[in-house]
Amino acid sequence: MKIDLTDTTASKINKALVEGRRAIGTPAVGMVLTMVIVTDEENAYDAIKAAEEASHEHPSRTLVVIKRHARLRDRTGSRLDAEVRVGSEAGAGETVVLRTYGEVSDHAGSVVLPLLLPDAPVVVWWPVDAPEAPAKDSLGALAQRRITDLYAVDNPLEVLDTRARTYAPGDTDLAWTRLTPWRSMLAAALDQARVKVTSAAVEAEADNPSAELLARWLEARLHVKVDRVVSEGPVVTAVRLGTDEGEIVIDRPDGPLATLTLPGQPSRTLALKVRPTSELIAEELRRLDADEMYAIALTGEAPKENA
Repeated sequence: MKIDLTDTTASKINKALVEGRRAIGTPAVGMVLTMVIVTDEENAYDAIKAAEEASHEHPSRTLVVIKRHARLRDRTGSRLDAEVRVGSEAGAGETVVLRTYGEVSDHAGSVVLPLLLPDAPVVVWWPVDAPEAPAKDSLGALAQRRITDLYAVDNPLEVLDTRARTYAPGDTDLAWTRLTPWRSMLAAALDQARVKVTSAAVEAEADNPSAELLARWLEARLHVKVDRVVSEGPVVTAVRLGTDEGEIVIDRPDGPLATLTLPGQPSRTLALKVRPTSELIAEELRRLDADEMYAIALTGEAPKENA
């Protein structure tokens, strides 16, 4: 069910949500969080689709904020349009697409605040064009978790350094989430081999932010210098850990399968696919506390408790 509202207010949107739920017989009590997506018109469809797929695991109210420019002949124009989706149109939760015009765009936090689920955590996700300091953004300040994506920027390694300077507990990035299978396999391999790592290398396409985060994480955890080796890609293609007994290697030149090699053991094949955005978002929503491992990879040290 869809309800279109033009030149509306937050109270009218809340009323439309109630009417929509009543019409389809769906209560709001089953939703566990509010997901706020800040995006542009071009990327809105893919972001909404990913959030709706993730909502099957984490039923949520999704608020999509799309900032639009007022018409040139009406520079002072200020308006809020909304599209309310409930039932099958909104996954396992409900979705409100908010299009803001003029001065309303400068006060998106005030627009979103009355629409948040009461007593439920808030997650803000910027699929593109995230602010320099997400925690200081008017929308980011409302959230327990703030999700960005270094894959969506032109100079990811430069932006990564900026994120390190502006990091606050609750920040995370999908470039880090993409590494979860790699980190799990490396941890399992080191548990099996039980040897001291003396050197390391990460192979990936040039300027890949996930590869840089992985290298920083390995340096922080293993206390060795990690070489960055440029490969043809796609994304991260291999990790090599040198030991006195031989190399530990996870090699994924292409496709969904990787080869794990341990000293003195036969090679084995492991599943290591590139996951869709919906799976990455669903993983981030499973825990909403500060991601200390991301902070370590980003800044080289654990966040302070009073940060």
